[in-house]
Amino acid sequence: MHHFKIQANTLTQFISKYWSQYKSRLLFKYAASYIFMFLIPLTVVTIFIYENAAYNLRTEIERANLNQMTQAKLTIDGHMSDLYEIASRISYDEHLTPYMMSDPYRSREGINTLASYTANSSIVEQLFLYYHDRNEIYSYEGMTNPTTLFNKVYTYHNWSSASLLKALNESIAPLIRPAEPVSIYSREEALLTLLIPIKPNDSYPYGSVMFLLKESKLTGLMDTILNQYKGNSYILSPTGEVLTSNANGTSLSREALTDIAELETGIHSIRLDEEAQSVVVVKSTENGWSYATTMPTYQFFESVVHIKTLIMLVFAIAALTGIVVAIILARRQYHPIKNLIDFARLQTGSRDEALKVRNEWEWITQTFRDYKARIHWQTPYVRNQCLMLLLKHGKPNDPEIERMIMETGLEPPDAEGAYFSAVLSWDSPPEDEAQQPDHMLQLELLSQLSFPELGVQVYGVEFSVRDRFALMVLLPDQSPELQEAAINRLFENIRAMLLEQTDTLPHIGVGTIYPSLSKINQSFIEASTALDYRQPGEPGITFFDQLQNKEAVSQTTFWLSKKTILKLEQSLKQGNEPLALSMLSSMVQEIKQESLSVPILRLICFDILNTILRTAADLSMGDVFGRVPALASFDTLEEFENKLAMLAGEVCRQANHQTETSQPSLIDDLVAYVDQNYADYTLSLEHIALRFSVSTSYLSRSFKEKTGINFTHYIWLLRMNEVKRLLIATNDPLQIIIEQVGYLDAPNFIRKFKKDSGLTPGQFRKQHCQSNTPSY
Repeated sequence: MHHFKIQANTLTQFISKYWSQYKSRLLFKYAASYIFMFLIPLTVVTIFIYENAAYNLRTEIERANLNQMTQAKLTIDGHMSDLYEIASRISYDEHLTPYMMSDPYRSREGINTLASYTANSSIVEQLFLYYHDRNEIYSYEGMTNPTTLFNKVYTYHNWSSASLLKALNESIAPLIRPAEPVSIYSREEALLTLLIPIKPNDSYPYGSVMFLLKESKLTGLMDTILNQYKGNSYILSPTGEVLTSNANGTSLSREALTDIAELETGIHSIRLDEEAQSVVVVKSTENGWSYATTMPTYQFFESVVHIKTLIMLVFAIAALTGIVVAIILARRQYHPIKNLIDFARLQTGSRDEALKVRNEWEWITQTFRDYKARIHWQTPYVRNQCLMLLLKHGKPNDPEIERMIMETGLEPPDAEGAYFSAVLSWDSPPEDEAQQPDHMLQLELLSQLSFPELGVQVYGVEFSVRDRFALMVLLPDQSPELQEAAINRLFENIRAMLLEQTDTLPHIGVGTIYPSLSKINQSFIEASTALDYRQPGEPGITFFDQLQNKEAVSQTTFWLSKKTILKLEQSLKQGNEPLALSMLSSMVQEIKQESLSVPILRLICFDILNTILRTAADLSMGDVFGRVPALASFDTLEEFENKLAMLAGEVCRQANHQTETSQPSLIDDLVAYVDQNYADYTLSLEHIALRFSVSTSYLSRSFKEKTGINFTHYIWLLRMNEVKRLLIATNDPLQIIIEQVGYLDAPNFIRKFKKDSGLTPGQFRKQHCQSNTPSY
């Protein structure tokens, strides 16, 4: 405490001299760092969003155009396929054969048939049927002379009647003429002309079907599908001829259209007529036509001007907000430092000397170092708790506690070696206050010892039995002879060390050596047994393994060894139920292996029963003796073992109850601790038992007596109730909520939640959100 006062004085002196200088500098650094950390990513993200928005908008428009053009292609290709189908049907129609059409009477039926074919297509303006080398041409309106028809009724501006008739007579393959002006009586119409020889695909056709198609109907179909498209749209032949077009801007040159016709299906960014264009092309596999749209690239960026303005506005607002927040965060970040300095100034008014540190950060660093040192001061306490756990219950199957045991040095990392326990007891503990310091010094010396020359490590802890001290000894992995020599030298050194402090030496009981730390609790029981059966006289060392040698047992009569009986009795006294039950089981198995007469067998069994009853009497369990007749009556050793196991369990629980209920408020503290830390996923019976220095069996039993439910169910109810509250009060995802309450297995939690509440967490949230919605 005096050291901390001196530290506070020097710190206050430093603050008084350098306060104003470092406050503004640190605050500026905080603010600048927050602003840069915010503005740099914000700028990068804004640029990325703008570029991405422009690119996505362009891609979206181009893909929409591609999809729409594909639909236009499918629609027009479908109409063109219908025309080829009509021509095919005409060629096979019995009413439209050259013979039938030559007959004046039956030709009327053929003309009516042509009328029905003409009505089958919505894009056909007129349909003509012509037979080679004849002076008649037929339509749904009747028959006429072809020369007269194409000179006076349908007059092509760019196609003479002679060329047209030649095409009708000589075409052996379908012929399509691009849209061109045609005078029909007194009006002019842009028409496409399609000639299909009949029969189709015949090497020697006998006639032709001539379709006249309105350009306006084809462009109308494209406009309807392309909707509000602002560019140009074209239908091009395989040679690049414009069959029809719909120009909403500057028309392209012949060379540009030829380049477009050579493009494959897809979206292209190319230069046409010295201008960057976005071109969407769809190729028809049926007739080789190219369906294309073109739009100058700059028109796309005109579409994102409003997005650019919006993004810049959002950037400006976010930047201003971020700067304000950065300044606020900087002040908040600096606030703890200011509080620490103000606290130090209040402790003392001395300002004569300045603390020679660079700035407040160095002061904080020193504070953390002091805090870390205080944590190290707690290491002996943690080691004592772990040591008590090992001596009472052995090594637990808990990874967290195993880690603590290794970190405190109770188990080496390689886990190689041997372990045993020893118990020290003083006949005449110092009651005089003058002798108390010497005795406490002895205990402090015994808490941790190391003998490098022997390769031995010793850890000690004072336990609940008055004036007794337990040791756990780690021996190197070596032969039994070398281990025995090391043990003898070890206790010689310990006795010599104690004699240097006081004239009073303790009695020492030594348990069996085990190769695993998990058996150290058995060695502790054996050491306590050896101590209780020490020889009277001067303080010495009693080994549990030597108790058997002091028995007077007949070599021809089987009897349970005395150390086995003593070990059972000691385990009962210390309330170690697992070890006691293990001892009973091994004793019964040993009896079963011998061929004994019934009287001898019952005597041995009564000896075991008498051991347990004697311990029960020491624990004031008078009600047990009323059951002696029932306990002494058995037909098989299995029945006898079951009765003894039940009795031993009662005795162990009574022993634990007497030692663990010395504090009436202990269980209340346990429940309060669980209520505060139920969201810790590492929470377990073993952890709480270690923290409060009680056994897991006592903790489990007392917890249920206090709360009415077992420990696991209590934790589950706390977590489930918190999940229900968070489901109703927040919109957090279920996975985050489950992790917040300390449950890592989400699928298992959902199954248990549904089993208990009848609803999944999602259904529970939906139901309660609906029930909490106000009605109007």
